[in-house]
Amino acid sequence: MFVIGLTGGIGSGKSTVASIFANLGIEVINADQLARDAVEPGSPTLATIAERYGGLYFAGRWLSQ
Repeated sequence: MFVIGLTGGIGSGKSTVASIFANLGIEVINADQLARDAVEPGSPTLATIAERYGGLYFAGRWLSQ
């Protein structure tokens, strides 16, 4: 099994290459989406961040980037 990491700056083609891989039947894991899912409102991860850091990193109910 091969593991390929796609890295690069904004507009470098990461999403395009990931789409090509997916169309070829290659499994693609989107780390950005996994991170967004982990901190969505109501998630245990978000609750832990709020518990440890209070409102320091929040804009309303969302984690502030």
